Amino acid sequence: MLFCFPFVLFAPFRGYSNLSESPPVNSDHSYEELIADLKQRSLYRELHPIDAVNGTGVGRGGRSLINFASNDYLGLTQHPQLKMAAADAAQRFGAGSGASRLITGTLAIHSELETKLAAFKKTPAALAFESGYAAALGVIPALYGQGDVIILDKLAHASLIDGARISGAEIRVYPHNRLERLAELLDWARQKRRGAKILIITESIFSMDGDFCPLPEIVELKDEFEAVLLLDEAHAIGVVGPDGAGLAAECGVIDRVDIHLGTLSKAVGSSGGFIAGSSSLVELLINRARTFIYSTAPPPAAIGAAIEGLGIIASETGNQLRAALQRNHEELTVTLKRPKPEAAQSAIVPIIVGSEEQALSLSEELVERGFLVPAVRFPSVPRGSARLRVTLSAAHQLSDVVNLCEAINAVGGE
Repeated sequence: MLFCFPFVLFAPFRGYSNLSESPPVNSDHSYEELIADLKQRSLYRELHPIDAVNGTGVGRGGRSLINFASNDYLGLTQHPQLKMAAADAAQRFGAGSGASRLITGTLAIHSELETKLAAFKKTPAALAFESGYAAALGVIPALYGQGDVIILDKLAHASLIDGARISGAEIRVYPHNRLERLAELLDWARQKRRGAKILIITESIFSMDGDFCPLPEIVELKDEFEAVLLLDEAHAIGVVGPDGAGLAAECGVIDRVDIHLGTLSKAVGSSGGFIAGSSSLVELLINRARTFIYSTAPPPAAIGAAIEGLGIIASETGNQLRAALQRNHEELTVTLKRPKPEAAQSAIVPIIVGSEEQALSLSEELVERGFLVPAVRFPSVPRGSARLRVTLSAAHQLSDVVNLCEAINAVGGE
């Protein structure tokens, strides 16, 4: 249960931080018992290797499927220019970076990427991390700790929650996109925690619901209460904003967002994460972000592909890809009968089912019809809101989207 009252230090608010509600492993609970409990509650997960990839088609277990589960929103992971850039970078610098960034792992290609990221996000500086998760776990504890206050949206991603918890700061949660509650918590922090640094954390596009945060209003509250804003643009980069630069660019508030967090593993088509912001922010992270300091630098191939992906996103080709993605979104929302998704213009379309068991069953039925659509369950989403999570790509053919809708309409009706 969620409690947001000021006297509560922290309570699980989405379940991201708990992989299950099973008791911790000890002498009274074997691994097998814990696994059996997960299976009994339809919360068991297992790996399903993909044998082949051909555009949006994948091979899995001897079956050909149209992939509506990937975060490859612009189809760039299979783009020939990214493949060539990755191969060229590996040929030039090797298969791996060979060391952490502060030893000998900072290759010229890393610096090139960070310069291009800063230009893309229109910030003074940027810093690349091994992943978006590593960026979140690095930046938050590097800047905030005991005596500070962190206020998160209820649906914030696991990495943001974990970074906040690791920091040791006092954590408060506001219901999803509820600005009046955010204002109350900011006022409480200013009145009751005088002198504390206050950090607001939200996503621009939320990963499980595909909806947007009310960013201009959040920025206004941030300024009013002299707080700092960390904006996770993972699912917005490449998808929204001028040149695909994200929601902050779309809303014209880039210079009013203090910390921009992003990923290179979704629309950019590569792998890795980054923080963008002021030069002093990046300089401090180089010295204090543990996930940056103590990790081997990202491999050259991923960096080369990311540089190429950013270039495509900001080009006319990127505009065409975003138009194709939008076309696919409009087709899905028009053709899909029941349940009707909200019309948020992102690449993520959740179809709420309810029970974990039913979501799994519907996902399996769609596989039988040739479509890969994941069942997303607790703890990734709150209990009672298990769903099919459709993720669209610019690479999907319109006929693929129409056929998916017909299949969902059919299995939903059955």
